[in-house]
Amino acid sequence: MKFKLFAFCVIIIGLFTAEAQSPIAKKIRLTGQVIDADTNEPLEYATIVLQSVKNPNNVTGGITDAQGKFNVEANSGVYNIRVEFISYGTYEIKNQNLTKNKDLGVIKLSLDVAQLEAVEVVSERTTVEVRLDKKIYNIGKDLTTSGGTVSEALNNVPSVTVDIDGAISLRGNENVRILINGKPSAMAGFGSTEALRQLPADAIEKVEVITSPSARYDAEGTAGILNIVLKKEKTLGVNGSANLTMGYPNSSQITTNFNYRTDKFNIFNTLGYFYREPPGNGFFDNRYEDGKFDRIIEDRDMSRKDKGFNMNIGMEYFINDQSSITGSFFTRLSDEQDVTENKTERFINSVVDSRTNRKEEENEDDTNYQVSLSYINKFNDEGHQLTADLQYSFDDEDVLSNIIENATYPNNSLIASENIYEIETQKDYLIQADYVLPMGEAQFEAGYRGDFEKEQNEYRLDTLDRNSNEYITNNDLSNIFDYTENVHALYTQYGNKFGKFSFLLGLRLENTQLIGKVKTLDGTPVDNIPGINVEANFDKNYLGLFPTVNLIYELNEYENISIGYNRRINRPRGWFINPFPSRSSRTNVFQGNPDLDPAYANAFDVGYLKRWEKITFNTSVYYQRETNAFERIQEETGETTSDGIEIIRSIPINLATNQRVGFEGSLMYNPSRKLRFNGSFNYFHFDSDGEFNGIDYGTKSSSWFARFSSKVTLPGKIDWQTNAFYMGPRENSQTKSEGMFSLDLAFSKDILNDNATISFNVRDLLNSRKRQSFTESYDANGNLRFTSESEFQWRERQFNISFIYRFNQPKERNGRGGGNNRNGGGEDMDFEG
Repeated sequence: MKFKLFAFCVIIIGLFTAEAQSPIAKKIRLTGQVIDADTNEPLEYATIVLQSVKNPNNVTGGITDAQGKFNVEANSGVYNIRVEFISYGTYEIKNQNLTKNKDLGVIKLSLDVAQLEAVEVVSERTTVEVRLDKKIYNIGKDLTTSGGTVSEALNNVPSVTVDIDGAISLRGNENVRILINGKPSAMAGFGSTEALRQLPADAIEKVEVITSPSARYDAEGTAGILNIVLKKEKTLGVNGSANLTMGYPNSSQITTNFNYRTDKFNIFNTLGYFYREPPGNGFFDNRYEDGKFDRIIEDRDMSRKDKGFNMNIGMEYFINDQSSITGSFFTRLSDEQDVTENKTERFINSVVDSRTNRKEEENEDDTNYQVSLSYINKFNDEGHQLTADLQYSFDDEDVLSNIIENATYPNNSLIASENIYEIETQKDYLIQADYVLPMGEAQFEAGYRGDFEKEQNEYRLDTLDRNSNEYITNNDLSNIFDYTENVHALYTQYGNKFGKFSFLLGLRLENTQLIGKVKTLDGTPVDNIPGINVEANFDKNYLGLFPTVNLIYELNEYENISIGYNRRINRPRGWFINPFPSRSSRTNVFQGNPDLDPAYANAFDVGYLKRWEKITFNTSVYYQRETNAFERIQEETGETTSDGIEIIRSIPINLATNQRVGFEGSLMYNPSRKLRFNGSFNYFHFDSDGEFNGIDYGTKSSSWFARFSSKVTLPGKIDWQTNAFYMGPRENSQTKSEGMFSLDLAFSKDILNDNATISFNVRDLLNSRKRQSFTESYDANGNLRFTSESEFQWRERQFNISFIYRFNQPKERNGRGGGNNRNGGGEDMDFEG
């Protein structure tokens, strides 16, 4: 902010001094571009100063735009010229006789290490940057997630929520696409968010919230895209950091980052190890209109021992000044041992008939790795470039569950003993090429992307035969499901700027092939599945066009209005269409639906942004209409267990339509370096209609969520941060959920000459992050069949203490160019996808 104020003053002084000059003086223009000498990245807001040699009080100048370019007008004369940028060394040329227009070409500035300790800590603040197709939240020093995970960090990003099961939503919609560094990645779990609970939050540099994706992005995810950009140090030499965290309930984590950069290559590496024992609990009160029991109460306790290791290592090699190639390898190994104990009471006419105790021990080994290769060729410094990417990922999950259920009242006896074996392997291949051609103020882009996924799920259920005392495989539920998803995409987009009006138009063509095959464990093909009247095997092919329109009108340098439209697709994932049932208990099964078709959505967004010196206000109104929207419903199967309990099935279906309209707003207020506030609010209403098996599952509902964050510097340079979050009540076709509030606190202090930081945080201080819901299920005649009242808590209150040590990586370091502190408006003409 200081250097922006200085630049503003330079311009004002120049305007006044220009008035004092001779009116007949000839006007000249000085042009050029300012870039970082180490990374060749443009430096936005660099200051160009022209000081008259004849009259030193005569000063004029200007600042660079988002591409680092400047165009300064001055009277002809002899000048000393300086180019300055905060924390960088000054470029200066003296006694320049300017009698005609002059192009200084590309000016390279290098970091001035002596200044680094004196600059404002931009990298500690969370700021928002608005582009034509996205909002970029540069994650600052968030004390509440120190030692935490990527999932926990995402829960502090406006428009994003992460529920207690780890499901990520954008504007209240779970159909969001998660990308890492712009690509589908093993780090994000290929649709599952479990891996994000294991990766350290310290690895995040910024999060791109893309509610109106441009054509460069794949069309997957009707809610939009979250792109998590990981840190990759760009400072020359050796630098790094180590973060050690200990917590209660038992939790420990160590993460190290190492970087070595020269003029020819850049080696980067992140290593992490974690161990956690997060306890959880659940309570379910189920009531039935018909059946042997009229009420069943379940009380669950969950204990976990999760440990894992992750590593990301890579090297970028600079072939020349225009091109480079980057190779990286990522792996994640984890071992989870979960024990769930479920105590059940069964009632007949409100009188306890029996009690049982069910204990499930689940052991899961997960092996995951990914190899990536990227090439970039910059034809010039104007943004003309070609990039190519290759990526291969492999994931293997082996799960063994031992389940024993005993009767404890009115007598003690064994009810059932089961072993469940699940093996899931997934291979993903990605090929991508993107071409960018700037044309003055305009820009043209085109590219191809191919995503190829092969997945196999093997499910085997062995049940103890008490007569023979041997485990026998249940062939009705055991199966092997092979799933293939191939997506080919071509896209093109064009953007331009006319005065204060900018636009980006794009069109994407995608062809999707979905193939599913079911067979028994001995390899015999399966055609029909009991319980659903569809074929088990399928081969579907979809061709779709996905247009995008993004517009921005700049009311002034610090205020703009944006309009966005895009068409999206939501493809059913493998486990959503696997027709063989899998079960979390003897009485509850989940069954995929191979008849699911992709959902399509048309989304509109109108946004407004206003920035003052210390305040940034951002708001938008949005509307989305989705056809064939997915809905997960519960229904009776008509079957019962051996002891007379009705079996309930959950199954995903295609509803006819789902319409959603909403409003969101966020406010960032930084009155001083010692006091900062962030707040956001999101309200949405949705209306869905559709039926399944003769039952209407249409519903209307409204909900909202809000978050607030404050950071205060106390005496002794102790930082205190508070994060509060509230999710309002919500409902779907069958379930109503209560509101939920959570509060996080954190304190930190820099030590060892600011080379280290020690912090303490409490997540969910009030232990209130619990899901409370009520479910009703009706038959085709509108008669109530059963209800379920539940409370679930994934993880209880957590205390953490962290120690971070940095070497050759000063804490007070500007965010590589200052562009991270730009909140919108002005000269921002970025078509990046």
